[in-house]
Amino acid sequence: MSETPPSIGEMLTATVPMARTLNLEFAETTPERAVVRLPDQAEFHNHVAGPHAGAMFTLGESASGAIVLAAFGDQLSRAVPLAVRAEIGYRKLAMGPVTATAEIGRPIADVVAELDAGARPEFPVNVAITREDGAVTGEMTIVWTLRPNT
Repeated sequence: MSETPPSIGEMLTATVPMARTLNLEFAETTPERAVVRLPDQAEFHNHVAGPHAGAMFTLGESASGAIVLAAFGDQLSRAVPLAVRAEIGYRKLAMGPVTATAEIGRPIADVVAELDAGARPEFPVNVAITREDGAVTGEMTIVWTLRPNT
């Protein structure tokens, strides 16, 4: 009997304590897109009864990490993915559950080619955070690198 390998969401939930703490739900994880949901939880609300800015940041960063693992998981034997910097803009009031959708901002093949050439490539992951009504409540860009193992 063969066991199904864990999904990226299951791996992140098992290895990243904040993903477990916030009860993040990994709805979709492919090299093209990652979708992660933050349920509405009173213990993570801010002063206006919506999700706290720190919870929304963690949601977006977690979505970016999921897509990075989906896109570059086959490179983990030779490089470690690391977030380099992040910027977030809070656009509208977030209420209720919110969803982060992440997409890589460079062709995967170009990033791998840089790694093949001995460089330490950097690439942006763009994340939109939306309410259930589809309104964009936040936009985030996380720049990641693949640090070659030495």
